[in-house]
Amino acid sequence: MPLSFTAIDFETANSSPASACSIGLVKVADGRVVRREHRLIRPPFRHGEFSPWNVRIHGITADRVEGADGWEVHLPFLREFAGDDWLVAHNAGFDTGVIRATSEALGLEVPDFRYVCSLQVARRTYHLDSYRLPSAAGAAGFEGFAHHDALADAEACAAIIVHAAGRHEADDLERLAHVTRVRVGAIGPVASQERASLHGPMALQ
Repeated sequence: MPLSFTAIDFETANSSPASACSIGLVKVADGRVVRREHRLIRPPFRHGEFSPWNVRIHGITADRVEGADGWEVHLPFLREFAGDDWLVAHNAGFDTGVIRATSEALGLEVPDFRYVCSLQVARRTYHLDSYRLPSAAGAAGFEGFAHHDALADAEACAAIIVHAAGRHEADDLERLAHVTRVRVGAIGPVASQERASLHGPMALQ
């Protein structure tokens, strides 16, 4: 299987993981970026208050998402965009937690995805003082991007994985996870059951 995956990044309106307000998606096929998408999201009711702290970080305000589609529209789009890809995110537990929490807040089925954390891959690939996304992306040769813009962050994440795969001579994401000893996570009932049956509960993040 060639190096193919979908990199994702979310921004949230507040500290609730169910308050997704922006998503960036980058599709990589055969080690090359072939598709990019950025969308604003109207957070679910009860999770839609924008905290000043979050607004200072990403610059998204309530009025900007007032006319945006809700997660019930974006979730099918995520499924279509990613297809059978594994997901990649920097601190992937956060981003997959947003998928899970926002879906559950709306009574939607949590989608089945396997995922790899680029933060953990970076820790096992580079020798840095900090493994925050700008530092890790810089080590991969991806610099000067607008951190906390969801699409730019997803592009940076993709660059880390492609660069790390080259360093480790890994032809696909599963091999990269294996050689860097990074656990493959899973969300959704089917994906989680598959990983548990193959590797036991410790395989799941």
